[in-house]
Amino acid sequence: MTIESKPQESEGHAAFSALKLQPALLENLASLGYRVMTPIQAQSLPHILSAKDVIGQGKTGSGKTAAFGLGLLQNLDVKRFHVQSLVLCPTRELADQVAKELRKLARAIHNIKVLTLCGGIPYGPQVVSLEHGAHIVVGTPGRVEEHLRKGSLQLAKLTTLVLDEADRMLDMGFQETLDAIIEHVPAQRQTLLFSATYPDQIKSITRRIMKNPVVVRVDTAHDSASIQQYLYQVENKMPRLTALRLLLLKHLPESTLIFCNTKLETQEVADELSSHGFNALALHGDLEQKDRDQALVRFSNKSVSILVATDVAARGLDVDLLDAVVNYQIARNLEVHVHRIGRTGRAGSKGMAFTLYSEKEKYKLEALEEYLGQSIETLPLPMPELLESPPFKSPMTTLKIDGGKKKKVRPGDILGALTGKNGILGKQVGKIDIFDRCAYVAVNREVAQTALKQLSEGKLKGRSFRVRWIRG
Repeated sequence: MTIESKPQESEGHAAFSALKLQPALLENLASLGYRVMTPIQAQSLPHILSAKDVIGQGKTGSGKTAAFGLGLLQNLDVKRFHVQSLVLCPTRELADQVAKELRKLARAIHNIKVLTLCGGIPYGPQVVSLEHGAHIVVGTPGRVEEHLRKGSLQLAKLTTLVLDEADRMLDMGFQETLDAIIEHVPAQRQTLLFSATYPDQIKSITRRIMKNPVVVRVDTAHDSASIQQYLYQVENKMPRLTALRLLLLKHLPESTLIFCNTKLETQEVADELSSHGFNALALHGDLEQKDRDQALVRFSNKSVSILVATDVAARGLDVDLLDAVVNYQIARNLEVHVHRIGRTGRAGSKGMAFTLYSEKEKYKLEALEEYLGQSIETLPLPMPELLESPPFKSPMTTLKIDGGKKKKVRPGDILGALTGKNGILGKQVGKIDIFDRCAYVAVNREVAQTALKQLSEGKLKGRSFRVRWIRG
């Protein structure tokens, strides 16, 4: 059972001094210039201080680190020199940033030790630091799990577990690693989870690891989804594919799902878009499983911005935050049509649904409007001059590693290899997907060459694997 926290009228303007915090913490907050709480702090801190499990949904910069940090520090017993709180973060940079903020918040309380445990840096010195003891550990899942496995980290007396940027950790493939860590922590504990989005995978993990959590949503994440529907009539003088290109060039959506009614048309549309410089892939029943997997991976990790699919092939497709859905034609089944457009505008974001129809399909349009109980205005298509504009280029690109679960390759190994010496930054690494015999990792397009070199010349699990860059 989850409890929805109702926003206070004065949220974001409440003073820290209104909270039951230690005087030393309040004095330090005042010296740092922290007087008024941000919305996420105002909504979550009273529950955190009451030892409740909390799910906080808010973007980076919303003040969530201070929200959970003050909770950890308030409940900490400095005299008990063992790990009382564990904060898990997706990347080393975020872990370092969180640890730095915690030390700043704790500077008025003497002898508090905050230790970071991240991959990409030597393991040995971390073991020595753990032997000297710590109150709070901030780390990345892969390295924390390694310390637990080898017995250098003990969490038997842990009181609070924090998952920071949980959606990003799951995107990077850390589900199994998180499960392994949770097996080492006491059942009687407080669990705090913070996430920018709240996809089904997060809902699933919260049901398993949290007890009656209070849900706190800020940054308009609690607004109902808004889907704008647009209709465009295509004629012989404006072929359907040209109309599609114009809409994509005008709106430049980061992720677009285009529905076609046949497998043949799906492939033709994807091929035509690719020939005009778009990042587009087809998804239909004639694809081999490995090609289907690769198409889904590249679309969900933002390496490909357009997926052209049949309704059957798109079943079970779980991609959050689709910017646009395009009906290349009105669906044969009106319920299917409504289901298609419902895939955009999720998680509080605005979504666009474009539908193309010809004069011959007008009867379908009338049936659709009757089914929806509303009339939908037909809009003029963008000016043809737009065809000279460059198409949207996906921000990420994908590297494929010829080693997966069967070779014991884990997300932490890949992240560590990429961000090690002379490597790339954790924030330049995207989604990590691991299959039985291969793994895929998304990296920022501008650092792809460096990332390829890191993985090709470095080692994973002490072994070298073939790595290739899936361009396009």
